[in-house]
Amino acid sequence: MAKTIDESIKAQGGSVGRMSYVRVIFALLARDLAVLRKTAAFFVIRVVMQPLLFVFVFTYVFPKIGQGVGGGGSKEAEFSTLLVAGVVGISIIFQAIQAVALPLVQEFGYTKEIEDRALAPMPTWGLAIEKILSGAVQAVFAGAVVFPIVLFVPATPVHLHIDWPVLITLVPLAAIVSGTLGLTIGTLIPPNQVALIFAIIVLPITFLGAVYYPWASLTPISWLKDVVLVNPLVYINEGLRAALTTGVPHMEIGYVYLALIVFALVLGYVSIKGLNRRVVG
Repeated sequence: MAKTIDESIKAQGGSVGRMSYVRVIFALLARDLAVLRKTAAFFVIRVVMQPLLFVFVFTYVFPKIGQGVGGGGSKEAEFSTLLVAGVVGISIIFQAIQAVALPLVQEFGYTKEIEDRALAPMPTWGLAIEKILSGAVQAVFAGAVVFPIVLFVPATPVHLHIDWPVLITLVPLAAIVSGTLGLTIGTLIPPNQVALIFAIIVLPITFLGAVYYPWASLTPISWLKDVVLVNPLVYINEGLRAALTTGVPHMEIGYVYLALIVFALVLGYVSIKGLNRRVVG
């Protein structure tokens, strides 16, 4: 398919410049966002439901029934504050997976919509970048939705101390990493094995992603503390704790940025190669 596109471009007497590729990418992105606006109600429900349930159960229901996580009193407030970064992080990464991986599985499956997109006048890497950006935009929105929820739902106080430079640089980077992860999953998992996304990827990422606890608290289980470093959600949540809290232990922020950049580059390369293989094949 990609070869056919390149041949058709050459047949028109030239090649499409980089700026033309950028325009096509943003045209496809605008098309995806337009479709999203038409289904805004379903999108909002999908984005809000998960963080709302997390916050409601752990920071409202548990304290009200006397089973607050953290040991009661000020410990419950500390846990509620600690949990905010985890909920923001998991909302970002889950939304990107839902926005990129699951639709891509359908496009490769029964809808065959990927064939129409591949006919756009640009290489396959441009299509990959558009999908990553689309997922990242939705992921940023999903992360932002968490903040009004944590203002009104918890039964215990939530004390946030925002480091704005870290927050406004970390969230877009985390969203891009999440988009590349979604694209990687969508290109590697066959359409008839979509259930594997949740069984072998989503669940391990969630429970071993430092959502409910800081990464440093795994020190007594040293082997696990090392193993979870392959999980990008660990770095996202540790960075968000640095951006949103004080007094909560977190990974050195320089290592967080470095790890997320490496994840973005590696997953981006793997996902672009995977998409090209699936489209051409």
